[in-house]
Amino acid sequence: MADLHFENDMWLNAIKFYNDELVIFENRLAEVSSRNSSVEVKAQIERFQNQFIRERDILVQLRHDIKSSENELIQYAKDKPVAVDHVYFRNHTGLEDRMNTFVTIWKELRSDYMRFLKEWM
Repeated sequence: MADLHFENDMWLNAIKFYNDELVIFENRLAEVSSRNSSVEVKAQIERFQNQFIRERDILVQLRHDIKSSENELIQYAKDKPVAVDHVYFRNHTGLEDRMNTFVTIWKELRSDYMRFLKEWM
C-alpha cells in the first residue's frame, strides 16, 4: 500500500510539472502569435492552443482521479488496517495506464511544439 501512496504522490508531482510546463508553452505561443500574422502560423497556433486546452483538461481529470484513489486507499486502510497490504487495487492499474498514455502523448506534443518554435521564433 505504501507503494501505491508513493506512486500517487509521484503522479501528482508530475501533473504539477506538466501544468507548469503548459503555462510556459502558452506564454511562448503568445509571443509567436504577436510576431507572426501569416495564415499558416495562425493555423498552427490555433492547433497548439486547442491541444494545450485538451491536455490541461486531461490533467485536471487525472489529478481528480488520483486524489480520489488516494482517498479510497486512506479510507480502506482505516476500515481494514490488518488486510490493507494483502489487497489488489484494480483502479490503480487503470490510473497507471492513463498516466503512461498521457506521458507518451505529451512527449510527442512537446517535440512537435519545439520544432514549431524553432521554425517560427
